[in-house]
Amino acid sequence: MKFNTIIPVELKKHYSEELNQYRSYLEKDNFSRAWFHLERSHIIGQSYPLEHTYSHWLMLKFGFRQKDLKEIFGQIIRLLVGGWKSFIDHVPTGNTGGSGVPPLKRMKLPSDLNKILSQYKPAQ
Repeated sequence: MKFNTIIPVELKKHYSEELNQYRSYLEKDNFSRAWFHLERSHIIGQSYPLEHTYSHWLMLKFGFRQKDLKEIFGQIIRLLVGGWKSFIDHVPTGNTGGSGVPPLKRMKLPSDLNKILSQYKPAQ
C-alpha cells in the first residue's frame, strides 16, 4: 500500500497555479471561472492529504460566499473523510470535488491534467 504525505514539488507548482487562477477570478467576481480552477486544484491535489483538504476548505468557503447550503453541507462531509482517503491514495481519479458530484465518482481527466498527473503515478 502506498502512503501519500507530500505532494511532489513540480506537481505542487501546477496545484498552486490553479489556486492562483481561482483567487484571481474570485477577485473579479467571475465565480464560474473561479470554481473551474478550484475544481482543477482538487483534481491535482486529491492524492495528497493537505492539498486535498485545502481544496475542500476553499470549496466550503466558496459555498458560504455563494450562500449555497448544498455546497456547504457537501464540503463539511468531504472535509471529514477526504484527507484519510488521500493518505492511502484511494481517491476517485478526476473527481472535481464539488457537492454536485458523488464523492466516490471517477471522472474523465481533462487532457492537460491527465498529461501532468501521469508523470506522478508509479509504474504498475
